[in-house]
Amino acid sequence: MSIENGDFVRIDFTGKIAETDEVFDTTNEEIAQEAEVYIENKDYIPIPIVVGANHLLPKLEEALVGLDVGDSKTVEIASEDAYGPRNPKFIQLVPLKEFKKQGMTPYPGMRLSTESGEGKILTVNGGRVKVDFNHPLAGKDLVFDIQVAEIIDDEEEKIKSMIQLHYSSKTLDIDKTEIAIEDGVVDIKLDDLARYDQRSYLDVTMARFKIAKDVWDNIEDIKKVNFVDSFEKNEPEENNDEDTESVESEE
Repeated sequence: MSIENGDFVRIDFTGKIAETDEVFDTTNEEIAQEAEVYIENKDYIPIPIVVGANHLLPKLEEALVGLDVGDSKTVEIASEDAYGPRNPKFIQLVPLKEFKKQGMTPYPGMRLSTESGEGKILTVNGGRVKVDFNHPLAGKDLVFDIQVAEIIDDEEEKIKSMIQLHYSSKTLDIDKTEIAIEDGVVDIKLDDLARYDQRSYLDVTMARFKIAKDVWDNIEDIKKVNFVDSFEKNEPEENNDEDTESVESEE
């Protein structure tokens, strides 16, 4: 069965800058380590996406259409179809004192997040800091080596794949996630919510919204997604025979 728009799939990929052959992203842990782009908390597994849902670059998703499980392909994407051209207006001068107010010591190559977006410091000179807010891959032609690992047919597995897309396994264990589907309504109970201590409330909320939208936009007849929260009280060891207390709420 070949891939069509709207299909849920898992793919492996390695993305490189065409001019230098430099790897900037990959689902392969060994390649990431060799290319020195390894990220500690990232899952190096085939990435789940919905084809045509803009989870990846549109041109890359278009290249998946017609492929089957196990198929491989090399896709070349021009900069204008990737992250666009570099824009000089996105390079700004920021007074050094603004960094000092935040207790920061800026240096060339430092990456930062501001109200203007993600940026990279180019220079620090004369009390001024030059920051580039262009996407790191703006103006670059890209090459992707892709392989189809799986086409997902089961509805519960489709929902789980969207959870995996937006939550790292370092955040939750997908095997402990419970999903119930009835009359167009999906109830999702994620595993141990104590893991969220490492994420902000806004991050958690936005991830849930993205999961819900991916589900109701791409699975026919699903109109509502509930997240059911459960908080379990940890009893002292000597009281292990006592009942635990829990509270559940639906969002």
